Order: sequence, then structure tokens, then C-alpha cells
Amino acid sequence: MTARVLGVTFDGLTMAQAVDRALTLAAEDRCSYVCTPNPEIVWAAQKDAGLRDAIAGADMTLADGVGVVWAAGQLGTPLPERVTGCDLMTVLLEKFSGPVYLLGGKPVVAERAADGIKQRFPAVTVAGTHDGYFDDPSPILAEITSLSPRLIFVGMGSPRQELFMARAKKILPRGLMVGVGGSLDVLAGDVPRAPEAWRRHNIEWLYRLLREPSRIKRALKLPLFAGAVLIKKAGLRRAPKP
Repeated sequence: MTARVLGVTFDGLTMAQAVDRALTLAAEDRCSYVCTPNPEIVWAAQKDAGLRDAIAGADMTLADGVGVVWAAGQLGTPLPERVTGCDLMTVLLEKFSGPVYLLGGKPVVAERAADGIKQRFPAVTVAGTHDGYFDDPSPILAEITSLSPRLIFVGMGSPRQELFMARAKKILPRGLMVGVGGSLDVLAGDVPRAPEAWRRHNIEWLYRLLREPSRIKRALKLPLFAGAVLIKKAGLRRAPKP
């Protein structure tokens, strides 16, 4: 089951199903990647063909945000639940045993995230880390190839992480890349996650906005996203039935 929201196709998976699929991909002798678009990324993909193509090339695309779940329901293709990049990363680390690579964040963030993984997930080995500040990805891809991690968490923000993963898939021999946005900052202990009650009621976005008022510019795109979804819904209603 899939859902198409403003040109972006999402896999209709629960968290448990997404984790099972991710572990299967990680074990395969090929390279693959997972995108986790939120409404802001979906909106950006309307005008950014490169981002849109990168998301389309993913082996799994999951709804990171209640706004995407709402939109899919409005358009008649409901999704079972939201599956955020941060939650997916956490559950994978709980269930995975083997080497991982951390890519993204400011200098030393990935290293601190690695320390957090060692403390919380002893079955996981952090094979290597690199910050998200680079121009030429070739040395990083060479290092990842030599280390051969099965999971690569890419936290560089959109669209950089999606474009990186789309390019890396053609170069890396194996491993599953997962786009996780700012989740390495959470692992590093630099950014607190919203309390469970906020997440349970699907208002984590509000918690982050209250903590970081500078995010208001990004939040203003949400009404544009919602309006486009409602216009699309109206068009589907008016479309003649075959």
C-alpha cells in the first residue's frame, strides 16, 4: 500500500513494518536508502526537481510528521501512522547488532552521538563518524566503503541528505542509509526530544517551535502545504468517475 501526497509517494508502513523492512535492506548485498519527508520537505519537492527525484529513488519513503498522515487521509489514501526518522533510528539501534556509521551535524556532534550509542546500545559498533560540513563527498564515500557498515545514519538536513544518499547509492557497494535530519543532535544530547506526551498527541512540532522560535519561518510553510492538499482534494472530488 502506498499514498501519494503532492507528488511524493509514501510507503504505508507501521513502525514495526518499517523496522523489519529496514533490517532486511541492511542485510542485503547492495546499497539502499530511506527517506523520511515531513510536510516541509514535501512542499520543497514541488519546486526542487532534484529533491523530488532523490526521494523517488529511495527504497523506502516514510511519513515523518502528522501533517503527511493527515494529507494522505484527505486524499483518500490513508497511512497507518507517522514514522519519524528519529524514532526509526532509535528502534533500529535497539534491534541491530553490528557496525554503523554516523554522518552529519556540526563538528564533534557525530562523535558525541557515537558516545551516546555506546552507552545506550552496547550491541552496536560505531565504525566511523564524520560531520556534515564537506564539499567533496568522495573521501567520505571511500571511508564508508572501507569500513563496510550495514547502517549509515545521514543527518544533514534536507535537501542535502536526500541528494547525498541518491548519489551514494550508485557508489557504495552495500549498506542501508537512513535520512534522520537533526537526530544526531538528539543522540549527542545537544537537543532534547519532545516529552512522550507531546509525541503521543502528535504535537512534537509545537514543542520544537516553542523551544526554537526561529523555526517560525519554516512553520509558515505548513499552511501552504495544507492549502495545496485541500485544493488537490477538491480537484479529486470534481474529477469525472470512469
